[in-house]
Amino acid sequence: MEQPVWNFEQEPGNERLDETSVNLRAYFDRMPDEKMQQYSSDWTDEQVIEWDNNFRDDGNLMLLCCEREVDVREYRKVLENCINYRNRVRAIVTKDR
Repeated sequence: MEQPVWNFEQEPGNERLDETSVNLRAYFDRMPDEKMQQYSSDWTDEQVIEWDNNFRDDGNLMLLCCEREVDVREYRKVLENCINYRNRVRAIVTKDR
């Protein structure tokens, strides 16, 4: 498996990270940048769920090896933090690509 160029999974944050938080960050590390740049904070929760296409019928993200469920509210918060991270490091990470 090819490793992602991003390393949001290990980016320091303001809150303590549990196994689910780390797995969610790793999930976003593997999301293509082109897809992530499509995201709009103006979207409804339903639009986010449809856009990601990896949510279960109960409204939680299908994420393996997790201690707890990830709902769309947490998903959006972490996604927006990841977008900020990528915007900050994109020039450094992609300069040799």
